[in-house]
Amino acid sequence: MIHTIIKNKPSRLFIILGGFFIANALIAELMGVKLFSLEETFGAKPAHLNIFGNDFSFNLTAGVLLWPVVFIMTDIINEYYGMKGVRFLSFLTVGLIIYAFIMFQGAIHLTPAGFWVGNYAGQGVPDANKAYRAIFGQSQWIIVGSLVAFLIGQIVDVFIFHKIKKVSGEKNIWLRATGSTLVSQLIDSFVVLFIAFYLGPRISSNQGQPWSLNLVMTICIGNYLYKFFMALVLTPVIYLVHHRIEKYLGHDQAATMKKAAMGEN
Repeated sequence: MIHTIIKNKPSRLFIILGGFFIANALIAELMGVKLFSLEETFGAKPAHLNIFGNDFSFNLTAGVLLWPVVFIMTDIINEYYGMKGVRFLSFLTVGLIIYAFIMFQGAIHLTPAGFWVGNYAGQGVPDANKAYRAIFGQSQWIIVGSLVAFLIGQIVDVFIFHKIKKVSGEKNIWLRATGSTLVSQLIDSFVVLFIAFYLGPRISSNQGQPWSLNLVMTICIGNYLYKFFMALVLTPVIYLVHHRIEKYLGHDQAATMKKAAMGEN
């Protein structure tokens, strides 16, 4: 049975695409604890943009390096496996991310070995256990906000993708892929910040000082500028992946799968 599944090209492709999709989403969540300066990374001065009266520079979560890839994978999977394929992988991804953070919480509460606590002192980390707790013990509202935003973003992305494709047909891959990503990323950016830093702290007093709605919008628009740029830059990658998949599946098999994905079979 396993041999039959792996030998079947559409099944094998779904496993490969799904595995890459889930891996990127999970890694993005883990990387997201680090904030970095985009401008200074490239040797430039902070932008200091004035957005809604607030000063904004591109201090981004490291997760933004991979989230655009996740949304590109969403469009590729959507193209060949339809809404059900994306929905299945999205819920599976959320379940696995929740599982990962539950395991992190369990690991955090393990009593550390005495020698290990100071094991990294020579690397500038005087207490490895506190560092471990700080890195893997993310705020529950950041996790909730990220997962809710991810699901809503996926639903919006899939919906817009299919609407555009029904109007434009098989042509203009860039329009349905990039267009759906641009809209879903705007919603994703707002939802995660609203829940994590505006709503969450107002519900739980131990989650830090809540942001104002004005500040949420400032950071949202600033982050979206980066995501907007990345969506445009990565558009050629979508065509490259499409070309490779079409070559792998064969024209007839690919056409059949895309027709079925649109619910026309």
